[in-house]
Amino acid sequence: MALDHLTLTTYRDRHPAWRLLASPHAPLVASFLYRVFVAPNVRLTSEADLAEMLEDELFALREQLGVEVYPKTATEYLNDWCAPDKGWLRKFYKPGTDEAQFDLTPATEKAIAWLVSLTERPFVGTESRLLTMFALLEQISTGSEADPARRLEELHRKRNEIDAEIGRVLSGDVPLMDDTAIKDRFLQFQQLARELLSDFRQVEHNFRQLDRSVREKIALWDGSKGALLDEVMGERDAIGDSDQGRSFRAFWDFLMSSRRQEELSTRLDQILDLPAVAALKPEPRTRRVHHDWLEAGEHT
Repeated sequence: MALDHLTLTTYRDRHPAWRLLASPHAPLVASFLYRVFVAPNVRLTSEADLAEMLEDELFALREQLGVEVYPKTATEYLNDWCAPDKGWLRKFYKPGTDEAQFDLTPATEKAIAWLVSLTERPFVGTESRLLTMFALLEQISTGSEADPARRLEELHRKRNEIDAEIGRVLSGDVPLMDDTAIKDRFLQFQQLARELLSDFRQVEHNFRQLDRSVREKIALWDGSKGALLDEVMGERDAIGDSDQGRSFRAFWDFLMSSRRQEELSTRLDQILDLPAVAALKPEPRTRRVHHDWLEAGEHT
């Protein structure tokens, strides 16, 4: 989509992320929601708990800036933030419960991610991103090659490279990454891990929109029940067979493998103990980020 004048004017007027960034209360909203939801990767928080945390935040800010800065109660602010003209929080009720739950909207998470990107980074790696791009192109090229002879040629090339590396190691030549290369790749991993957690909210939001369209179709249906059932089942299959649904299912099948989970745990423990990585003071949750992926995926 082109960022023409009309598109940007529409975003400015209607997009929740833009409204948040333009709000005079943006420092309160973004800092509080970042601390409560984004940093610890919390998916849902009850109204009582969220209101209590916000009340503590407001009390501290009023002590510093004066009581007139944020005059409303925590509950009033929360309801304001999830109103249609804001759209920064999603308020809903779990089945069988009467206590409201809150979660971030994807737009809010995008706005917060942009604010995080404004902070200065002491180290900006480029090599790992270039290698990642080459690896992706290689996967696409190889995975779309239908000629068996060319596939075999590529496999033989990789096997020769592996055999040559094995020979070097057997001869005592064991090349190691320097600290810069290790930091570069780890920071790239950490960024991708955060983005993946953020993507879950967007995927869930998109699935919810598809689900809403099915429910609207049910409410307006005037044909037979059998035809309605066929239509609903077809819509359900369409959600699962969409690009988003297929990608999510492939991700889920990969991560649900106990062997993969054990491998991720082992590699994370090994890498986080490296002096070069420890010097970066990585986020504490990095050691269990794959468990966060599972929790977020289960919720989605």
